[in-house]
Amino acid sequence: MARAALQMGVRELAEAANVSPTTITRLERGEALYPRTIQAIRYVLEAAGIEFVPENGGGAGVRLKKHEA
Repeated sequence: MARAALQMGVRELAEAANVSPTTITRLERGEALYPRTIQAIRYVLEAAGIEFVPENGGGAGVRLKKHEA
C-alpha cells in the first residue's frame, strides 16, 4: 500500500533501499526478510512521506504524512 500511495515502482523502491526488486516482491507477498532489510525499506518509505499506523483495532496500516503549510 505504501509503495502504491507514493506511485513508486518496485525497481525504484528497490534501488532507493539498496535491495533487489525480488526482495520488494517478497516483502509484498508477506515473506520473511531480515530485520535490517525491512528497516532499510521502511526508512525509504518514511523519507518519501509515508507514516506507518499501529494496530488500533482495525489493523495496522499506512498513510501519507500531512504536509504542514
